Amino acid sequence: MLANLQKGEHGYIARFERHEKHSVEKVWSMLTENEKLATWFSELRIDELRKGGIIKFDMQDGTFEEFTIIDLKLKSVLEFTWDKDLVRFELYPEQDGCKLVLIEKIETITDHTPRDLAGWHVCLEVIQALLDGKEIKSRGELWKQWHEKYVVAIKEVSEIQV
Repeated sequence: MLANLQKGEHGYIARFERHEKHSVEKVWSMLTENEKLATWFSELRIDELRKGGIIKFDMQDGTFEEFTIIDLKLKSVLEFTWDKDLVRFELYPEQDGCKLVLIEKIETITDHTPRDLAGWHVCLEVIQALLDGKEIKSRGELWKQWHEKYVVAIKEVSEIQV
């Protein structure tokens, strides 16, 4: 399911929701343990899991971009800067697993926004597949499908043509 996109008071908000048939602890470990994080987002690495801690993004050219953890509640909330935007993961226990929410607060829509949204969408699908003991063979093909849908969704919510 496509993220819910809305124009907010200060930019835009993309909200993804997934219901996982796995415990909060299992999903939290996928988000915060570097060995597991690397299985669904190989460029990210958490230096120190704490408020004010750093998440590094490997630019694949020998350089790293650093993002700051601005909110952290163990097994519940992980929020960090993402360039000029914010990315927030929230976990809520449910009877048969947990609800995983990913919110991206987007300051300005750019031609890169649909790329990021499609990327987060695929990441969530990969997390779910890995937790279920499955594998997504062609992440690139999956990304292309979702990218097209996010280009349309961005056009509908903003005045910007991407």
